[in-house]
Amino acid sequence: MNIALRKQKILAAVIENYIATGEPIGSKTLQNTEGLNVSSATIRNELADLTVKGFLTQPHTSAGRVPTETGYRYYVDNLMTVEEPQERVRRYIEARINGEGDAPEHILSAAADVISELCGTAALSSTPSGEDTRVHRIRFVQTGRYTSMVVLITSTGMVKSRLFRCDFNITPEMLNVFDRALNEKLAGQPLSLVNQPFAQSFAASFGELGLLMPDMLISVLGACKEASGTNVYASGTTKILYRSDMSLSSARSVLELLSDNSRREKLMQTVPDGTNIYIGRENASPELRQSALATTRYYIEGSPAGALALIGTLRTDYPNAVSILEYTAKVVGEQIGELISTRR
Repeated sequence: MNIALRKQKILAAVIENYIATGEPIGSKTLQNTEGLNVSSATIRNELADLTVKGFLTQPHTSAGRVPTETGYRYYVDNLMTVEEPQERVRRYIEARINGEGDAPEHILSAAADVISELCGTAALSSTPSGEDTRVHRIRFVQTGRYTSMVVLITSTGMVKSRLFRCDFNITPEMLNVFDRALNEKLAGQPLSLVNQPFAQSFAASFGELGLLMPDMLISVLGACKEASGTNVYASGTTKILYRSDMSLSSARSVLELLSDNSRREKLMQTVPDGTNIYIGRENASPELRQSALATTRYYIEGSPAGALALIGTLRTDYPNAVSILEYTAKVVGEQIGELISTRR
């Protein structure tokens, strides 16, 4: 539904004032709106019409107006302006994330923390989906006469390691054979292909030498399985409990959702490309039907990878949320990309 320019200005002013104050907005507040040179009576008439059309609601007869889900949706789609964060905020995001550049998991955990802190909401971040992750390199580190460690480095910079023990002396020459053979077979291959049939076929191709490989291959399979899962990091999950614009029962439902690892993973695995905002009943999860969910994906070397998200009330500062999410995603993608390049 399209609405006239003056109504758009009034709707935007109501929403932005309500986001800032949490108080119903009346005609007197709106008279000082820049570019709105009309009488208080005209503003009241426009507010009444916006209410009839479902963009606003009036809590009490004598009260001002507050936005409805329809009003927020129209504002997000047509009226809000998203700008890049101020320089001091950009520098802060960069410093927080770049300071955790030793592993993608640390980068993503820091990303959730900084989004929660700057937006005052719960925040989530996820590692790239295992479906798109490939083996970059496998290395072996000898840790004893009978023990060694397999180190898996993935295409997304993840590093997973597993110890394995053998009933015979492990020699550097033996590890070199394992190293060369596995990397010839697996470098660039999807993690999903590193499974039991692969291990059996790989060992069989070495004849009698394959009898020495089961423990090593079990560790390789375990590392690949761990790397193929989606890890979700959460921050600020209890902040929603202290928002006066959400009922305690709804806040508890959101907290229960965020406390469940499997449900958090499911939520983040369904994030589409680009930046998206889901308001109230637009959310697929029943626990979020009185919340706002904003999501975006970060890209690694031009390819969509994991996701960032924030969960707040309907009175979320949407322009700020999108600004922080998108800039954080940019920094995350760049930092993980740099990390991958150093491991090549």
